[in-house]
Amino acid sequence: MSYRIINARIVNEGTVTDGDLTVADGRILGVNVQSPANATVVDAAGAYLLPGMIDDQVHFREPGFEHKATIETESRAAVAGGITSYMEMPNTNPQTVTAEALIDKHARAADRSMANYAFYFGATNDNLDAVKAVDRRLACGVKVFMGSSTGNMLVDDERTLEGIFAASPLVIATHCEHTPTIAANEAAARARYGENIPFSEHPRIRSAEACYRSSSLAVELARRHDARLHVLHITTSRELDLFHPGDLATKRITAEACVPHLFFDDTSYATKGADIKCNPAIKTSADRQALWRAVNDGRIDVIATDHAPHTIAEKARLYAGAPAGLPLVQHALPSLFEQVHAGLCSVETVVEKTAHAPARLFDVTERGFIREGYWADLVLVHPSMGTPPTPIYSKCGWSPFADIALRAQVRMTWINGELRYQDGTFLPGASGRALEFNRP
Repeated sequence: MSYRIINARIVNEGTVTDGDLTVADGRILGVNVQSPANATVVDAAGAYLLPGMIDDQVHFREPGFEHKATIETESRAAVAGGITSYMEMPNTNPQTVTAEALIDKHARAADRSMANYAFYFGATNDNLDAVKAVDRRLACGVKVFMGSSTGNMLVDDERTLEGIFAASPLVIATHCEHTPTIAANEAAARARYGENIPFSEHPRIRSAEACYRSSSLAVELARRHDARLHVLHITTSRELDLFHPGDLATKRITAEACVPHLFFDDTSYATKGADIKCNPAIKTSADRQALWRAVNDGRIDVIATDHAPHTIAEKARLYAGAPAGLPLVQHALPSLFEQVHAGLCSVETVVEKTAHAPARLFDVTERGFIREGYWADLVLVHPSMGTPPTPIYSKCGWSPFADIALRAQVRMTWINGELRYQDGTFLPGASGRALEFNRP
């Protein structure tokens, strides 16, 4: 199938260019080039044409938690939100901590994922040999939970951590929170409130100190061993002092911010409650503002979602029983365009942080840019059309953005050159492909 997308505002590599883009046989032929005679013409009517978002942190819950989500349902939601590729986390059941579990996830995705896919290999206190031997073609990185979160994958053995940072063959992606600090804070909250801990206590329980103690340790270990470290979902102003602006190609230590921490702040707990309970916690307005400064000055390299759905019934529990995690992929790009409208960043920055940077950071082959010969993973976004009433495509059936008027609308999404989503309708086509990596 061939397409000629006309009258588009093409956003790519720091520029916005008015023009036409041609796609054929799954690949980008070029901008303002001769199109095949049989090309289907799509009039963008001045909407933005972007390289699709590469989400480097999602939890699609399969296998083991299919009552919350599946690869099929969440990849569809992702495509509806303009996410064309994702990297999925290992805290499933069984956990993705063996070669067999990693192969099984690839097999599941191969015939049911609408978007392109990759998977992290999980570290535990006792699988260091498996981490060292991981197949670099099958895993995007090694995930290390340096703080306890959903699932039981905490790595807190000092010798194991030293071994991972000394010998991991892939990027080390860390969840950084200091579990003893969190436990002490939660005990204090329980002593004060009993079982009725208000959700507004979440950023004090999962505190800035808990984040900094863990993230500073990760950075220290990475510097000691010259490891390639990517610290996930930074939430506090203090942590940002650990990172530096600069060309991503020259960095050994990088940082990510996630959509909920860039959109909400601690005043949102009053109305959102469990619906914005995530780990690490959404912090203060000052922290949110600091995150945006870091996005713009280059200390934050990547923006992701940390999409992590739970059912409505699970989220309806009291604080201690309500699991942490939010469904986010469907509204990620529209929420970021809302920040563009607010003057917090440019559309060029959105594309850099959601497409170009993750492609560079993980050495993804021929994706993440609008370049001749690259796979045509594309999204057409109207910046101010308004989001129409549409279903929540995540299996859990809810979203923290469901009642928020977002002005941007994802109109169309192409995966490997095939139009798979258009104005609320999913179109038939092949499954997504496994991401490939430019690695020796």
